[in-house]
Amino acid sequence: MILRKPDRAADPGEDLPEVQGPARVGARTKDLTKRLQAGDVAVIDHVDIDRVAADALVAAGPAVVLNAARSTSGRYPNAGPGILVEAGIVLVDGLGPDVMSLPEGTAVGVEQGKVVVDGAVVAEGTRQTPETIEADMAAAREGLSVEIENFAENTMTYLRRERDLLLDGVGVPDVRTRIDGRHVLIVVRGYHYREDLAMLRSYIAENRPVLVGVDGGADAIIDAGWKPDMVVGDMDSVSDKALACGAEIVVHAYRDGNSPGLERVRALGVDPVVFPATGTSEDIAMLLADDKGAELIVAVGTHATLVEFLDKGRAGMASTFLTRLRVGGKLVDAKGVSRLYRTRISNLQLTLLSLAGVAAVLAALWSTSAGQTFFGLLGARIDDVVSWVGSLFGG
Repeated sequence: MILRKPDRAADPGEDLPEVQGPARVGARTKDLTKRLQAGDVAVIDHVDIDRVAADALVAAGPAVVLNAARSTSGRYPNAGPGILVEAGIVLVDGLGPDVMSLPEGTAVGVEQGKVVVDGAVVAEGTRQTPETIEADMAAAREGLSVEIENFAENTMTYLRRERDLLLDGVGVPDVRTRIDGRHVLIVVRGYHYREDLAMLRSYIAENRPVLVGVDGGADAIIDAGWKPDMVVGDMDSVSDKALACGAEIVVHAYRDGNSPGLERVRALGVDPVVFPATGTSEDIAMLLADDKGAELIVAVGTHATLVEFLDKGRAGMASTFLTRLRVGGKLVDAKGVSRLYRTRISNLQLTLLSLAGVAAVLAALWSTSAGQTFFGLLGARIDDVVSWVGSLFGG
């Protein structure tokens, strides 16, 4: 429950913080959001809060987000802080690493940029407002050229390291799922993935593509009512339910073959395929589909722009840029299809359109002898009903 400062004048020592709630502490934002409740105080350590993390936090509904790190470092104009503040969530950042030691469930109060526990200020940072966020975005946009240069350098480094995989498909493992000549739908839990999956329902029903979930994208496929054919990733954000659903599991491993998610998969009694590569999991899903002869690759929730690459917060996102060049014309990005085709027709317009359709059908019927006979019988029946109702009320 959120407790706010009372309207009446408080006695000394009785003043409540502006916002108060139980602390929920998590170094990884995507893990913390799974156990957040409405009204909690989310304590995170997340430099450059990205859009996906912010959307997950908004969906969980905390009253406050306390960030040990800077929510915008100035590397690039990230959208996360603006999303949180626009949703009415109090955001205080730059609190320092000590805030991460708050005991789970501690009653934490926030007064502007101060974090209060048992009446004592334990940390102080910057309370973000629309004005401070806009100032941070302006500064970040000015420094974006440096990130572009770094991105270009990382791209060349990855190309030198993985050119055999990118150019010749060396190292792509064999899989049992039949892909050759089929469409492949790759789902990543990225921007607008729910809406775009819903818009693709008819496409999926008609084309029966191979459904590939990248980590948590497998759960997105299941939540939408389908079963994934393949789950690809390092297995850090996919549920046991998705791993045990019968889909073929492809574990993304480091170049030396080790993977933190490998033991987890095997503990569930699943024998996975291991794909060692230095790119991202969405990259190896695309490379796998292309190498195995996919006719078309449809991507949902994947990363396509420079800011989205930087949002991932790691230099390895340069691999996605090269992977998209490698896959080439096979790739169709479904990102934003829900916004492109979002209906703008009002209920009144729909009603008028329906009435116009009914009128057209009636006019067509009237133009035929069978239709005229039908309307004659219908008119006679209506006259009978009117006469019967009149007799009831007329005595």
